[in-house]
Amino acid sequence: MHRLQTYIVEDSPVIRDNLVATLEELVPLRVVGVAADESTALQWLQSPEHRAELVIVDIFLKAGSGLGLLRSARGLPRQGKFVVFSNYATPDVRRRCAQLGVDAVFDKSGDIEALVDYCRELAAHLSDPLHERGTHSG
Repeated sequence: MHRLQTYIVEDSPVIRDNLVATLEELVPLRVVGVAADESTALQWLQSPEHRAELVIVDIFLKAGSGLGLLRSARGLPRQGKFVVFSNYATPDVRRRCAQLGVDAVFDKSGDIEALVDYCRELAAHLSDPLHERGTHSG
């Protein structure tokens, strides 16, 4: 199965390390990079040699914000799917994320299984031989 190339933007080292360990254990996934702040993440995403099929973003970062990153990322060549994983997945944050083109929003306090399922489904979709040939419509 395809290993989902994933970039994680999370300022808490404990949460980031636990998230990486959980996802790499439960999903065919490889973390290709991490950042704790908006500018580092944006630099990575802007670099032509970097490619992520999934970018997981927290809202509150060490410097800057996840929403600022998502706003800036809209102007970049599309990396892949962008999802938010935050303790602040309020209706307002979800609405703002939808306006910024975010593919999904998950709450850290109760949606880890939903995030894992989302990642599994995305990896399976990208493993589909029809997807690889560019003939898959979904």
